[in-house]
Amino acid sequence: MQIYLIGFMGSGKSYTGQQLAQLLNRRFIDLDDWIEQEEALSIREIFEQQGEGHFRQAEAQALRQMVQEPPAVIATGGGTPCFHQNMEWMNANGLTVYLDTAPEVLLQRLKSGRDHRPLIRSLTDEGLRAYISQKLRERRPFYQQASVVYTQETGQEAVAEDLAHQFSNIIGH
Repeated sequence: MQIYLIGFMGSGKSYTGQQLAQLLNRRFIDLDDWIEQEEALSIREIFEQQGEGHFRQAEAQALRQMVQEPPAVIATGGGTPCFHQNMEWMNANGLTVYLDTAPEVLLQRLKSGRDHRPLIRSLTDEGLRAYISQKLRERRPFYQQASVVYTQETGQEAVAEDLAHQFSNIIGH
C-alpha cells in the first residue's frame, strides 16, 4: 500500500516523507522529482514552457503510475489532490496523510524558497500571505478528505516518528 503525503507547499511533505520512508523501510518518491525525470524539464520549465494545465496532466499521469511501484512514501505537490480526481484516486489506492500546517508557519517556510516555486516566485511577502490564505480556502476541502489528518505544531520535529507509530497498526509494521 502506498502512503501519499498531501498538504500545502512548505508543509514538509518531502522532509517528513524521507524520514517516514526510512522508519517504515520503504522507498521515498517525490512526485515533482518523478515528473521532472519523465518530462526532462524542471517544474519551473514545465510551467513556463507548457503551462500549468500540461503540468497538472503530467502530475495525474505520474500519480497513477505509483500503483506499479513497490510500497513507498510519496510526497505529492501542494495542488495534486485538487485536480483530475487525484484525491479520490489516492484514497482508493493507498493511505493519504494531510500535513495540516498553520498559515504563519507556511509563510515563514516559503519566504526563503520562492525562487524554486513557480506559483509564488514573483510574490511579495504580503502577496504570499494572501496567496496562502486564498489557496488554503480552496484546497482544504480536498486535503481534509485524507485518511489521516496530522496537525503540525510550530517547531515540531517528530512528525515522521509520530506517523510511523500511528501506521504500525494500519500497515502491519
